[in-house]
Amino acid sequence: MGNRFPARDRFADGAQFIDGRLRPGTSGRTHAVVDPATGDELLTYELAGAADVDAAVAAALAAFPGWAGATPGERSDALHRFAAVLAERAAEFAAAESLQCGKPIKLSTEFDVPGTVDNAAFFAGAARHLEGASAGEYSGDHTSYVRREPIGVVGSIAPWNYPLQMAAWKILPAVAAGNTIVLKPSELTPFTSLMFAQAAQEAGIPDGVINIVNGAGADAGERLVGHPDVVMTSFTGSTAVGKRVAEIATATVKRLHLELGGKAPFLVFDDADLEAAVQGAVAGALINTGQDCTAATRAYVQRPLYDAFVSAVAALMETVRLGDPFAPSTDMGPLISYAHRDGVAGIVDRARGYARVVTGGAAPDGAGLADGAYYRPTLVVDAAQDSEIVQSEIFGPVLVVLPFDSDDEGIRLANDTPYGLAASVWSRDVYRTGRATREIKAGCVWVNDHIPIISEMPHGGYKASGYGKDMSAYSFEEYTQVKHVMYDNTAVARKDWHRTIFGDRL
Repeated sequence: MGNRFPARDRFADGAQFIDGRLRPGTSGRTHAVVDPATGDELLTYELAGAADVDAAVAAALAAFPGWAGATPGERSDALHRFAAVLAERAAEFAAAESLQCGKPIKLSTEFDVPGTVDNAAFFAGAARHLEGASAGEYSGDHTSYVRREPIGVVGSIAPWNYPLQMAAWKILPAVAAGNTIVLKPSELTPFTSLMFAQAAQEAGIPDGVINIVNGAGADAGERLVGHPDVVMTSFTGSTAVGKRVAEIATATVKRLHLELGGKAPFLVFDDADLEAAVQGAVAGALINTGQDCTAATRAYVQRPLYDAFVSAVAALMETVRLGDPFAPSTDMGPLISYAHRDGVAGIVDRARGYARVVTGGAAPDGAGLADGAYYRPTLVVDAAQDSEIVQSEIFGPVLVVLPFDSDDEGIRLANDTPYGLAASVWSRDVYRTGRATREIKAGCVWVNDHIPIISEMPHGGYKASGYGKDMSAYSFEEYTQVKHVMYDNTAVARKDWHRTIFGDRL
C-alpha cells in the first residue's frame, strides 16, 4: 500500500484543511479509511467536529473580501494554474482515488482525473464571463443593468463515489464566481479532496478560499449546513439525506442545490442497434461498480428484442474481469465497503422471491477477491414494475430488464419512479428518439449512448433527484447573486409617480 499512496505520511498533520494547513479534527472521535479491495486500514484520522467547521467557516469568511474583490481575470489565471497543477499530478490523483474507492485504475486514469482537469480549465474560462442583462432604458426614465456578484461562503457536502470529481464540481464554480467554500467530503474517502485543496494552494489560490472538513454527517455536516455564516449549500447524496439537508438549510433561508438519487431507465426500441444497446447497457450499468447516480439500472426493451438482449447482456457481463483495482486488466473493482455490499446483496436476495437472477447475484470466490467488498455483475429479469428492485436505488452492479410493447408503454414505464436524474433511449428513428427525449422526465437524456458527461453541459435532475445544476455555465450562475441597478436619468426632483403618494400636489 505504501508504494501505491503513502497516506499516513501525507496526512500526518491531520485530515482537516483549514486556512491553508492540515490539522487534526477535534470531535474526539476517529475514523479508519479502509481499502475496499483488501480490507487493509489505510489511515486513521481524527474526525471534524463543530469547532472545526466553525474554524473553517471563519477562515472562508475572512478570505471572502479579498477573493471576491479579485478581478475575473485574476481568478481565471489562478484557476488555469490550478488546472496545470492537477494535470502534472494526474498519476498521483488517480492512484489515491483508486486506493480509497476501489475503482479500477483505468477508470481513475481515463475518466475521473482528466474530467477534473477539464472542469478546472472550463471554470477558469467561465470566471471571465459574469454576464448580466445589457444596460437599457426599460422604464424610459431610467437606465437599468444587472450585476452578478459573489454570494459569500458556500458550505457543500460531497459523496464517496466520485470524491475527486465531486470536489471539483462543488468547489470550482463557487470559487470561479468569487466565493469561498468549506467542503465536507465523505469521511470514507478523504484523500483526493484534501489533495485537491493543497493543489489549489500551490497554484496560488489564497489560504481560506478552499477549506476541507472531514467529519460525520450528523456532526460536521449538519453544523456546516446550519451555520449562520454559510449562505449556500450544495449537496450530492441520497434523497433521504437530501431531505434532511433541506430542512436544516430552510431554517436559515440558505440557497440550496440538491443532486440526489437516481434510477436511470435505459429504453430500447425494437429498431435499435442491438449490439450497441447491449454494449451500452453493460457499460452503463457497471461503471464504478454501479455506484453512479446516472448508471443504467432499469432496461426496458421492446418485446421483439427482449430475449436476445437479455441473453447477450448476460453473456457480456460474464466476461467482466473483477480484480485488483491497480491491475491494468481489471474491469470492475469492489463496492465501497462491506456494509454497502451487503446492502446490495440484500436487495438482490429479496428479489429472488419475485424475480429471476440470470447471472451474478453473489460475491465472487476467486483468488484475491475474498477479502474485498466485491460483488459480481448481476442481471435480473421477471420483476414487477412496482417491486423494490425496480423502484429503489441499489447503487451497485445490478441491472433489471423488463419488456414493453408499445412506445407509449415504454415511455410511461421509464417515467414510473420517483427519480428523474438521467435516462437513455436507443433507436434508429429520429422521431421516436425525439419524442422520448421530450417526454422522459430527466435532467439528462442520452440517445444511443449512456453515461458520457462534459464540462460545458449541465448535470442535475427532476423530481426526487433534486434541483440545481453541476458543471456548465448553468452551475456557475447558481453561485452568483443577481442585482438590479437602476439609475434615474431625468434629474427631476418631483416625479409623476409621486402623485400616488402625495395626492394631486405637483
